[in-house]
Amino acid sequence: QIAIKFTNEPPQGIRAGLQRTFSGINQDLLDVSNLPMWKPLLYTVAFLHSIVQERRKFGPLGWNILYEFNSSDFRASVQFIQNHLDDCDIKKGISWNTVRYMIGEVQYGGRVTDDFDKRLLNCFAKVWFNEKMFDSTFCFYPGYKVLVCKTLAQYLECIQLLPAMDSPMVFGLHGNADIIYQSNTAADVLDTITNIQPKEGGAGAGETREAIVYRLAEDMLEKLPPDYIPHEASRLIKMGHLNSMNIFLRQEIDRMQKVITIVRNSLNDLKLAIEGTIVMSEASKAYVLDNMFDARIPQGWKRVSWDSSTLGFWFTELLERNTQFSTWIFGGRPNVFWMTGFFNPQGFLTAVRQEATRAHKGWALDTVTIHNEVLKQNKEEITAPPSEGVYVYGLYLEGAGWDKRNSKLIESTPKILFIQLPVLHIYAVNTT
Repeated sequence: QIAIKFTNEPPQGIRAGLQRTFSGINQDLLDVSNLPMWKPLLYTVAFLHSIVQERRKFGPLGWNILYEFNSSDFRASVQFIQNHLDDCDIKKGISWNTVRYMIGEVQYGGRVTDDFDKRLLNCFAKVWFNEKMFDSTFCFYPGYKVLVCKTLAQYLECIQLLPAMDSPMVFGLHGNADIIYQSNTAADVLDTITNIQPKEGGAGAGETREAIVYRLAEDMLEKLPPDYIPHEASRLIKMGHLNSMNIFLRQEIDRMQKVITIVRNSLNDLKLAIEGTIVMSEASKAYVLDNMFDARIPQGWKRVSWDSSTLGFWFTELLERNTQFSTWIFGGRPNVFWMTGFFNPQGFLTAVRQEATRAHKGWALDTVTIHNEVLKQNKEEITAPPSEGVYVYGLYLEGAGWDKRNSKLIESTPKILFIQLPVLHIYAVNTT
């Protein structure tokens, strides 16, 4: 209980990372070997060390799992390269396969548990650790060359000349990765500011927090859709309540009803509490009143529903999802399904498989798999359902663009993070 936890956070940027790495080594380590390969190898390991740490700031774009890479990985790699150079035969030269394996699979790779992360690390080792690194034209990225200096002071001087701001491309990422990083950082700062704002209203002019939230609650209650319970059972029986798609619809409506009930009850309670008819508990004040004032989704609502950036978007989505279900019940099965408007999209795909299996004699569910084809039309252009399978829309691409004419993936356009896909035709085929 009386201990002090001391953490040493990695500095921001490649320049700062390299400076910290080199300030932690001494002149003896630089002079430990007179082979010409030693200093370029030492610098490349230091550069890799900065890259793997710096990629963490990009979250899942940098690493699928955040690993605790630290200076012991760097020291172990340097010690291995030193031993390897001492033992290697001058005529045969360096065994690059050994070096790459030790760095990509053992020293740094030993921490990595995700297959794609391992692949990325091995890719860095493959591109940087080979004979080309001793070439004068070799660079990690334009502007980032392999530095070879005689003294530690010279190294620190040369590192000081590196760019202060690094392009995401240095880390092997697309330029758009920086937009996501900056947006997340800004959102964190604004979140913190919102959280520490005083919650009690002062005696200043203008509407109080309670009055603003009361008006918002009234507005939401007015727009909230009616309950499903009385009529939906008879409608579903008429549509064929044992049909796999209708079973799926029934489950979705049950979950939608749960969300509508919780929202309606908590808004009614909040109105009564603001009026003073019932006592407002600390929990409901913290969860509903404060969150609604800050345009956030109250925890109790989010628990039974879906994620969204603000309360406005969340409520609009509630109305749109509900419209899809009520149109399906009263107007018959839609031509195009809004797939991201379902609580359980996997369940929807399973229902598509079950439907295809039942439609074909001799097919077994275990051998039926889902296939899809991206069409060239948008949802407005679809006028009839497909002869087999379903049309879906609402899917987005992140990290790639879409060439509509040739129906294939392309590189992302700068500054465009998300691309909406056209309508997809999803159908099931029998693998046997």
